[in-house]
Amino acid sequence: MVRHGQSTYNQLKLIQGHCDESELTPEGEAQALQVGQALVGIPFDGVWASPLKRARKTAEIIAAELRTQIAGLTPTFTDDLKEICLPLWEGVAFSEAEAQHPETFHQWRTDPANLVMAVPQADGTTVDFYPIRELYQQAARFWQGLLAEHQGKTLLVVAHSAINRALISTAIGLGPEYFNNLHQANCSISVLNFEGGWGSPVQVEAMNLTSHMGAPLPEMRRGHKGPRMLLVRHGETEWNRQGRFQGQIDVPLNDNGRAQGAKAAEFLKPVAIDAAYTSFMARPKETAEIILQHHPGLTLHSVNELREISHGEWEGLYESEIESSYPGLLEQWQSAPETVQMPGGENLEEVWMRSIAAWKEIVAAHSGGDEVQTILVVAHDAVNKALLCHVLGMGPESFWRFKQGNGAVSVIDYPNGIDSAPVLTTANVTIHLSGSVLDKTAAGAL
Repeated sequence: MVRHGQSTYNQLKLIQGHCDESELTPEGEAQALQVGQALVGIPFDGVWASPLKRARKTAEIIAAELRTQIAGLTPTFTDDLKEICLPLWEGVAFSEAEAQHPETFHQWRTDPANLVMAVPQADGTTVDFYPIRELYQQAARFWQGLLAEHQGKTLLVVAHSAINRALISTAIGLGPEYFNNLHQANCSISVLNFEGGWGSPVQVEAMNLTSHMGAPLPEMRRGHKGPRMLLVRHGETEWNRQGRFQGQIDVPLNDNGRAQGAKAAEFLKPVAIDAAYTSFMARPKETAEIILQHHPGLTLHSVNELREISHGEWEGLYESEIESSYPGLLEQWQSAPETVQMPGGENLEEVWMRSIAAWKEIVAAHSGGDEVQTILVVAHDAVNKALLCHVLGMGPESFWRFKQGNGAVSVIDYPNGIDSAPVLTTANVTIHLSGSVLDKTAAGAL
């Protein structure tokens, strides 16, 4: 999934919505070309796009780049990918909309599910219109139609900020109340993996990738006051590679894991880091130490509550050994993880409680100051998944929704500190490891 490049209305800070006066700027066209180059090599079976000019042009530029390898690839345009309809604000500056409609604008920022506009009718009456609710229905309709006809295919979707957020939300089961907890930058790339048709499990492989355009991470939004949290998974271990469950067995990084740590370090080198935290275990601690070689003078704080899930009696075993000794439990872990109590170990509810409590303490410790701080947290697969789910109000039943590659970077922003709703700014960035927007790290056990 791709958001369109910078548009003339983006540049002027005007609200676009369904308005089709906005076009790509020269920078927006350059961004679209960069996306096309980043996607070359992925075997796309089709391209779908919004017909609005800014998205249409973006899709056409990308498709032209992809046609160097995939003959005949042309976009299909559908109104179900149009941007959100905001009839009272389109073409108006954000500052003007806020000044003229302060209560509605506040609702847009704080209670999007109930955002309502009284739209004037020809007879002088008004009709209540709920833009976000309508957008989520539109997103679900798009997925239902697309997935019904294209199982097993690799598809490119080019649209807009709001509809992309609605598409991601509806795919992973989030309602419109979390609309503002996701970020979509111009020409960012997101990757969703659908197990089957509409209603089947969906994995967010990556979200809001922007490093193909030069800067490693998306920019902070204007007026950002709280901390930026960099969440990193440790590099690969030999047990990751072998597919053995390690849990709280203190397996160190292998050579590839150290190389992944070095690549993550180089990727984050231009980012000013103000504090760093890690699990006490060897694999995240060594990963964090490698990253901090470019940030001398920082103390690395070890936090016990960020340790990996305890797999108990599963630790050190392969999947085949687990299935043999605990018939059916591995399949239950893979399909309904929230129901599994690890034999002699933890359940996910326990991981959720301890890791989120530690996370909140870290965020609180770096909120409320005069300067925005950027905080590094290096932890584990299960812990990171719990934290990403927490940001979006999701519980252990959503454990498999997010992929976490070894050495991957995610960003969670707190626009107004610990008391503000967090924003998942980018998730599972691995392009620094393989040069691809797709996660090519080892898919080993936790």
